[in-house]
Amino acid sequence: MTPFKLTVLTPEKVFFDDEATEVIVRSTEGDIGILAGHIALVAALPPGALKVRQGEGELRVAAVSGGIVKVGYNRVRIFVDAAEWADEIDENWARRSEEDARRRLEEKANQHDIDLAEMKLKRALNRLSVKNNGNNG
Repeated sequence: MTPFKLTVLTPEKVFFDDEATEVIVRSTEGDIGILAGHIALVAALPPGALKVRQGEGELRVAAVSGGIVKVGYNRVRIFVDAAEWADEIDENWARRSEEDARRRLEEKANQHDIDLAEMKLKRALNRLSVKNNGNNG
């Protein structure tokens, strides 16, 4: 497989910046598989799994929050609010975060608080899903 440049950025850090031979990412329209020479594309990303293959190796999986993917000129750039490799996710912390978000939703505060709790819940559920299912590639 032919490699291409992959960069994954969060507001805090460069999460990944290396060559990859395959990327699979969930967009708002469905999963997208990207190989070298992929057509130019920009797509919105909801919380989901990001799968990265380098060379002939296994797919490595990360939980990513909402963002965008931009493909062009044999380069893929992914901009997300947060990213975390599946094997680095603290499952206990993610479960506590899920419980806290559900509690906040039950309180039925103002719309801003509800929106924040819903985002927190989606992120926690995504992290748990990637942690429990993502290591299989």
